[in-house]
Amino acid sequence: MKGAHLLLAYSLLVLSSSFAYASDPSPLQDYCVAINDAKDGVFVNGKFCKDPKLAKAEDFFFSGLNIPRNKSNPVGSTVTPVNVAQIPGLNTLGISLVRIDYAPNDGLNPPHTHPRATEILVVLEGTLYVGFVTSNPDNRLITKILYPGDVFVFPIGLIHFQFNVGKTNAVAFAALSSQNPGVITIANAVFGANPPINPDVLVKAFQLDKNVVKNLQSKFWWANN
Repeated sequence: MKGAHLLLAYSLLVLSSSFAYASDPSPLQDYCVAINDAKDGVFVNGKFCKDPKLAKAEDFFFSGLNIPRNKSNPVGSTVTPVNVAQIPGLNTLGISLVRIDYAPNDGLNPPHTHPRATEILVVLEGTLYVGFVTSNPDNRLITKILYPGDVFVFPIGLIHFQFNVGKTNAVAFAALSSQNPGVITIANAVFGANPPINPDVLVKAFQLDKNVVKNLQSKFWWANN
């Protein structure tokens, strides 16, 4: 009996250890300013680190999120990211930000997913219809109409979207739990893959006529970020 208890305790310890290592490790230094080459740097979490003694204020700074972006594109929205590519000092800190501008009436941030981040969004202007879809087998759609000051969360990895249902411009800001959250826009990835996915695969998956699939693959799929 005692042996069984020890075995159970050991199993729980192994399981908890696997969970502990399933997320990004906490940084072991104050900061790790990203640089693009290995000269005078140390490789950490996807980026080389600048010598901390060479860090400066500009490594932690970005300006311009107050400026409205051009929304004249096929989806009627533009995403302005502020991640490790824009602020090198974000490297290893596990957080980033975006501004999203939506055209009136039907500006759309198309269905997409962030493979490495949960997103929390706050509306500054306009009225947005937002939602996400849960994983298989339920594929449950969870939606909400948001107004200025409203906040909504999109769990990590789940397909989500925002759609401007108002008659004026809309603006939202979102924080993401990664310095490099990544984005996969569903339509772009499926029908705009390079090289193209074999049409027979998409015919079977979407139960569409082959000509419809080829037509979709021939379109230019706009990336709004």
